Amino acid sequence: MSIRYLTARLAQQIDEELMNSAGAFSIDQLMELAGLACAQALATVYPLSKGEKKQNSRVLVCCGPGNQGGDGLVAARHLSMFGYQPSVFLPKPGSKEIYQRLQTQVQNLSIPVYGSIPELETSLQETDVILDAIFGFSFSGPVRPPFDQVLSLIAKSKAPIVSVDIPSGWDVENGPVEREVADKEGQKVDQVLNPEVLVSLTAPKLGVKHFRGRHFLGGRFVPWCVPGAFLSTG
Repeated sequence: MSIRYLTARLAQQIDEELMNSAGAFSIDQLMELAGLACAQALATVYPLSKGEKKQNSRVLVCCGPGNQGGDGLVAARHLSMFGYQPSVFLPKPGSKEIYQRLQTQVQNLSIPVYGSIPELETSLQETDVILDAIFGFSFSGPVRPPFDQVLSLIAKSKAPIVSVDIPSGWDVENGPVEREVADKEGQKVDQVLNPEVLVSLTAPKLGVKHFRGRHFLGGRFVPWCVPGAFLSTG
């Protein structure tokens, strides 16, 4: 069976189709479905072990300011309900009202939220799994501060990474983009994330064609009325 991949333009068109009068989904519904799927995928690959000290329990959810970050906030909430001990790294909170509500929901569960680079450095030393929800399929161009430092620190962390939809910093159609920055010691650090797990939403994007880790399809909610012409086979 051939796998179908989406370009950035087609992914955007499908999102618009899902939220118009024909699809009838709200952005809240789509984020809830996506975030739940990501939490379930992470729990499948990195299940909690039994006993007093639960293995894989400490999950650092790294969120960007857009819809991808919203998916991450939803995932953090569900992971908490599953029995994990998530924390959220949020260096640049989104300004939309829905994003602010998602932040409040996370805070209502007493999930720690961090925003500074020193806090990220400390959190990475104490985490078991990283959920990468920073950039989505609409990302393009150079990685700007503070996310250049964020990606570098995550990339050199020893913790396994679960990426949402597209690994942050990858080109949505061409895959990994080699980027190097200097860390605070002046050493060159690779910014490319190489996640162990990927959760594609709606359908895989062209840029993940050569991804070789464990790959899930999350959010199987696209109705049959969405035209097949949106999808390209490969």
